[in-house]
Amino acid sequence: MSAAQVGGVFHRAQDRTLNAFLAEKEREWKGPFYFIQGADPQFGLMKAWSTGDCDHGGDEWSQEIRLTEQAVQAINKLNPKPKFFVLCGDLIHAMPGTPWRQEQTEDLQRVLRDLDREIPLVLVSGNHDLGNVPTAETIEEFSRTWGDDYFSFWVGGVLFLVLNSQFWYNASQCPALKQAQDHWLDQQLSIAGQRKCRHAIIFQHIPLFVHSIDEEDGYFNLTKAVRKELADKFTGAGVRAVFSGHYHRNAGGTYQNLDMVVSSAIGCQLGKDTHGLRVVVVTAEKIIHRYYSLDELSKKGIEDDLMELMKKE
Repeated sequence: MSAAQVGGVFHRAQDRTLNAFLAEKEREWKGPFYFIQGADPQFGLMKAWSTGDCDHGGDEWSQEIRLTEQAVQAINKLNPKPKFFVLCGDLIHAMPGTPWRQEQTEDLQRVLRDLDREIPLVLVSGNHDLGNVPTAETIEEFSRTWGDDYFSFWVGGVLFLVLNSQFWYNASQCPALKQAQDHWLDQQLSIAGQRKCRHAIIFQHIPLFVHSIDEEDGYFNLTKAVRKELADKFTGAGVRAVFSGHYHRNAGGTYQNLDMVVSSAIGCQLGKDTHGLRVVVVTAEKIIHRYYSLDELSKKGIEDDLMELMKKE
């Protein structure tokens, strides 16, 4: 199955916006709502991790297919429906130009096609989607397959920004494209900074930090200089939360008024967390989130206290 055949699902992010939502209808606050965040289905990593060969071992991904099917089924059962489902990167494991990339892509597309068509799918690019050092070609491939690598959209008076975090990891092969996102981001943050939205929320793959703004640099975070510059820019504009994946464990922390939320994976777990999804409730004053195992969300749905938050206004 080609991306063109299912373009309605995977090409909603074009021209730097998400055409599943009409901005003119979504700029006003209409009361509390919720969305679902997932990360790292990463078809192929579980086999690669189990064999200790993460560069070449991902030649089997039936477990990830089953888990992502369970995630989609759990979301489809929720009532009321979430406003959208966002996947925060590493959709598949095979890097650009490596074996099994097309097969993993086609299998993931097949599974995601079963998502309720009334629940828009928001896709974030990760390092395995673009390569650790992205190029104009790998970004073009992602955009052709899944939609834009960065964009914004409005839901119920809330401004959401989807960012390409690989530009801040290593943009040595595409500096002009990084500069373009930086310029676009400043424009978007000026809207938030003028308080023209109820909240501003960011989605990206690599977290600013895993636990603390002052932690040491590593594979799972952005460098100190980059993360501090971004965090100050975000907080200055009034951004309330950044949601990410990449770590394959639940983590996060706060910096000033910014909540850095790191969600574990739908797919391969690198810690003791369960395969799961995060439920995020947006009220007039707060952003409340809770991580559910796929089994919990499938069998019990969203807990009553979160449901009550959506009835209070």
